[in-house]
Amino acid sequence: MITIAIANQKGGVGKTTTAINIATAMAATGWKTLLIDLDPQGNASTGLGVAGADRETTSYDLLLDQATLVEAAQPTEIPGLDIVPATQDLSGAEVELVSVDDRTRRLSDALAPQAGSSGYDVCFIDCPPSLSLLTLNALCAADTLLVPLQCEFFALEGLSQLLQTVERVQQGFNSDLGIVGVVLTMFDRRNRLTDQVADDVRDCLGELVFENVIPRNVRLSEAPSHGMPALVYDHTCPGSRAYIGLARELIGRLPEKRKAA
Repeated sequence: MITIAIANQKGGVGKTTTAINIATAMAATGWKTLLIDLDPQGNASTGLGVAGADRETTSYDLLLDQATLVEAAQPTEIPGLDIVPATQDLSGAEVELVSVDDRTRRLSDALAPQAGSSGYDVCFIDCPPSLSLLTLNALCAADTLLVPLQCEFFALEGLSQLLQTVERVQQGFNSDLGIVGVVLTMFDRRNRLTDQVADDVRDCLGELVFENVIPRNVRLSEAPSHGMPALVYDHTCPGSRAYIGLARELIGRLPEKRKAA
């Protein structure tokens, strides 16, 4: 199982939308996929149709050693896609973990014993929009990082902060952490600033930036209110097609030996 954290310290950049739809696209291409909702808001869980009453075992239980990965994961309505849901209880996990040894490696320790026998090909972790203990747990558990980046001026400043964070995590917690790519989100070709930001990011990061960009699309915004990914809500909309293309591009960047048959 290859573990990919979807993270950006800046909020509102499309992390959860990307997590839901890239996980769905990967499952649709034959990868047995797990999505871990590590955001106390639980939006990824809601976006995949998991009602609050159905979140009996959550990522909180996984972090606090109250459940194993097999016990915490539950199937979604998407064939081949399971989720470890989240609730507001996760907010308290950071306080409870402060006095715990190896508090940044709780998620890594929870995944490691079953990563090879779980049957999953890939695991995505939807991180909260901050450099919190939850995000550090995700970065310590991840093999690599996927960064959604909104096409606006302030996003460039947030990107530099994120790259510094990754470097610190590599130095202090997870030397093997890499960045599989940066995906440009909320792309609007009618806005000249969008093109300028995209060009600046590509000049700075080169091939690290995915060719596929995620456009501003009303269907992407509507889908979560129906408890389903955009790829199920409207698989023909520009946003869905973009995520399908992104999934193909992501698969091409993953190690051959880790790829699903």
